[in-house]
Amino acid sequence: MPIASLNRFTVPLPAGAGATTQGLLMPKLQYRFRVTLDQFGVGGKQSTELTKQVMSVSRPEIIFDDFTLDVYNSRIKMLGKHKISDVKFKVRDDASGVVAKKVGEQMQKQYDFFEQSGAASAVDYKFRMRVEILDGGNGAYEPVTLESFEYLGCFVKQITYAGGDYTKNDPLDIDMSISVDNVIQLEAPGGTASGIGLDIGRVVRENKNQGLATG
Repeated sequence: MPIASLNRFTVPLPAGAGATTQGLLMPKLQYRFRVTLDQFGVGGKQSTELTKQVMSVSRPEIIFDDFTLDVYNSRIKMLGKHKISDVKFKVRDDASGVVAKKVGEQMQKQYDFFEQSGAASAVDYKFRMRVEILDGGNGAYEPVTLESFEYLGCFVKQITYAGGDYTKNDPLDIDMSISVDNVIQLEAPGGTASGIGLDIGRVVRENKNQGLATG
């Protein structure tokens, strides 16, 4: 009886939806994640130095523009172009200076601050960023990736090096705002698409009498 009662700790389902009660599904947790960077800084490899010092990272925020068609007695809203908001990425500034050096290399790739020289093309400085949500496994129990967001065409748009403060006990950090061209959601790194980027075909509903309909 006590075990069966746990199935009622959720919203009752409507009639015809199968079982009227079910156990609450396990949520993804904010602190179970991993970030890896490809082509970040110099060397052309994954920057695992930053992976070990990550403090926080944001998942995608996608915003669609819209526009309005004025018609006879009303208005119809239409979908316009989209934009992907900048990714917020914060890392600890370690005592060895490895993280600060790697971040500095990336900034130099984007713009040579000593010579005052810009990169020849965007491909010279853009990198890929991967944010994996994990199941909590560790050690002998290898973590399972629940989802992986692949940020493509990335560059550091804004960077803030935290300063000293005698009144605080917090570690120094480096806060970055990262601009991205595209984002794809995968089941696992290199796996199949799941959600954003999933191939569902191009859906076109046609009104046989009036051509393509607006709504």
